[in-house]
Amino acid sequence: MKKKINILIITAILTLLALTSIQAYLIYNTYELKKKAFLNETSEAIGRIDDEVELVIETAEIWGQQFAELLWEYRFKDLEKEELINILRQDKDSLSKVFNRLYQDEVKKSNLGYEIQFKKNIYSIIILDSIANDTVFAFNEDNPIFILGDNFNEKEGYRVSQARFETDFTQADENGIERTFEFRVMTRDRMSIAAWKRIVLRRMAGLLAASALVFLFVMGLFYYSIKNLIKQKKVADVKTDFINNITHELKTPLATLSLASKSLKQKKILDSPKAFENTLGILDRQNSRLQKLIDQVMTNSLGSEELVLNKEQIVDNDYFKNRIDDFELSVQSQDLTIQRNIEPKEVMLRIDTFLFTTALFNILENAVKYGKESIEISINTKLMNNHYEIEISDNGIGIPAEKQKEIFEKFYRVASGNVHNVKGLGLGLYYAKQIIDSHGGSIEVKSDLDKGTTFTIIIPVI
Repeated sequence: MKKKINILIITAILTLLALTSIQAYLIYNTYELKKKAFLNETSEAIGRIDDEVELVIETAEIWGQQFAELLWEYRFKDLEKEELINILRQDKDSLSKVFNRLYQDEVKKSNLGYEIQFKKNIYSIIILDSIANDTVFAFNEDNPIFILGDNFNEKEGYRVSQARFETDFTQADENGIERTFEFRVMTRDRMSIAAWKRIVLRRMAGLLAASALVFLFVMGLFYYSIKNLIKQKKVADVKTDFINNITHELKTPLATLSLASKSLKQKKILDSPKAFENTLGILDRQNSRLQKLIDQVMTNSLGSEELVLNKEQIVDNDYFKNRIDDFELSVQSQDLTIQRNIEPKEVMLRIDTFLFTTALFNILENAVKYGKESIEISINTKLMNNHYEIEISDNGIGIPAEKQKEIFEKFYRVASGNVHNVKGLGLGLYYAKQIIDSHGGSIEVKSDLDKGTTFTIIIPVI
């Protein structure tokens, strides 16, 4: 049974992990689609600025004229390639600032709702020649030449567009002779949106919230199901244990009753009044024992709210003296010592003496059952803040820490391994707690293995 439950739990966990992975994958795919849609939307918006706003176009054309003149100087005069590249890479003059200001003004007019940085880069420059082309600037993905706009980090940006164009340029030299050359340039427009992740996630807020709620619901359902499964298994184990215990408890009196009833049929028993009387006594005692077992099961099935209390006012000193004396008398065959430290001040208690005595005796009987060869029990009572505290300590075998929360459950009995060394139905402490709860009190336990156990009962003083 335990193996099947473990397999079921493992299967449920694996299924939950699979569902979580699928959900995470779908959310990631949705995120990528939203991101792509967002970037395309932004690219289209700023692409229109680059293609349709006249002032922006004119500013770019002015730079294009200056760029062509630099290439003409390199082609026909003594401007070195390295010097040309350095000039192109130098910080841009006021033209770039004008371009950027115009661009940002147009971005604001577009009412996108977020800030954008934009720039143009050159990725390659080739001067064309019928004999042999001259690669002025070879294609460089990682370190292009910045032209116009905001010179942000290349890794932070996204490509808006790419252009590869060929054109010619003609200009007269110092002698008035016009010289023409052709060149090919590859450029890319890039943008950077600082808060793009937040924007995309905000657009996914509904989906993320729904996914989180579904995930929490599934996790809660999973937890509840596993908890109930474990609880049901525990209840089944406890019931099985109880049935085994009650069966064992009933077998002995039933077997004795069977033997005694058969003895009554024997002539020598019938002819001896004393033997006959002894046999009837056995029948009577075993019948009484059976009745007590049945009554114990029936009575202990009641909860604290179902118990009917017949409270009476008693003096604490008299009550505890009489009850402890009664208990000592009932276990005369045991090596038992009980130390009493009763509240010196006389306290009036209102309790159901029969039920409350049952609760105390159940705790004391456990101390004897689970005691060592020489049993020592200490009973201390004291009055504190309108509450009466009763502390019962023993020097027994103790209760494991992980079991202490369970000892007040119905039918529960602490086992040594899988074996119960002490007979019982597991109802004594459960019933004791129900009685104390019905008096508006509380009961707690503290225990150390091989050192002993202490039960603390607190009831209100009315």
